[in-house]
This record gives sequence, C-alpha cells and structure tokens, in this order.
Amino acid sequence: MPRPYTQAASTLWILSLLVFSAFVSAHMIEVPASKKECFFEDLHINDKMTVTYQVGGGGHLDIDFWLTDPDGHALAKHLKQSTGSISITAKKDGRHEYCFSNQMSSVVDKIVSFNVHGVIYVDDDDTVAPIEREIRALAQGLTAVKDEQEYIVIRERRHRNTAESTNSRVKWWSVLQAIVLFFVVAWQVYYLKSFFEVKRAF
Repeated sequence: MPRPYTQAASTLWILSLLVFSAFVSAHMIEVPASKKECFFEDLHINDKMTVTYQVGGGGHLDIDFWLTDPDGHALAKHLKQSTGSISITAKKDGRHEYCFSNQMSSVVDKIVSFNVHGVIYVDDDDTVAPIEREIRALAQGLTAVKDEQEYIVIRERRHRNTAESTNSRVKWWSVLQAIVLFFVVAWQVYYLKSFFEVKRAF
C-alpha cells in the first residue's frame, strides 16, 4: 500500500535532504613544488562522492590527482591534467582519500580550486513520492550548475591572465622597437652627415 503523501511529510523530507543527505564543499589551495596535498571523506557503502578540480595558476597548469579507497586501492588517477572530475560510489565503509600532487615540478607552485559534493545513501523504495524524486534530481542539477559556474570563473581568470601577459609583452616589445628605431635613425643621420662633410686643408 503506498505511503500517504502529506505537505508536512514533504517539508520534513526536504529539510532532511538539505541537512543530512548531501555534502558540498569548495576549496582553493596552493600546492608547493615537489609536494602533495591530501584530503579525505568518511563514506559508507553506497554513499556517492564527486570531486571536480581545476588548476588556476602555476607552470603548465597541470596537476596529478588520485583517489583511493579505505584499503589504499586507487579508484581513479589523473596525471598532468589541468581539469578533471571523478565520481564514485563507495563499495565499503571507511576513509576515502584524494590527493593533489605537484611532485613533478621542482620550482613552480600550483593553485588548485576543487569542489567535493556527494549524497549520503538513503534506502529508497517504490513508496517514495514523485515530488521527492524530482527534488533529488533538482539538487543534483543545481550542484552540476554550480560546478560549471566555478569552472567558467577559473577559465575566465586564466584567459584574463594570459591576455594581460600578452598585452604586457606586446607593449614592451613595441617600446624596444621604438628605442632601436631611434638609435638606427640617429646613426644614419650621423653617418650621412659625416659622409657629406667637407674637410678643410690647413
């Protein structure tokens, strides 16, 4: 027999979804040269977690990333990537660790922005009201939009830095060309003047 749907039950479920069923966090870190930064989340079986990251500055804008289960087995690994996204469903209870490594670089630090979001597993059955399923789908869609917005912001910052760097180089190259041109013109005037100069014999 289907569970009766009431407004109070819907409100209670929405609050529990917002408070207990999802976790979202956003961070920006600096990973020093030849170092790595690691983080963890304690998950239970069937909990879902997604990690998205973007390198916003430093060197070739690349980073190594991996995610391991409580037994240390690699669930995902990216090498020298500027951006990436990993989604997992926990197969066992325990601490799941993810790391950003800049060990490939011995000089340049890296700036990494990353988001971690997930859903705590709640046993579901056919008695769940359609509105509840829609709310879950909407929550996942909002998380995806948030990730995309942050990705666009970081890309815009990177492109702006590239454009400013290019403009600075063009400016100083133009100044250098003007200085060289001035000296060439001055040398030509001096040379032509000395060429046509009539020397007097005493």
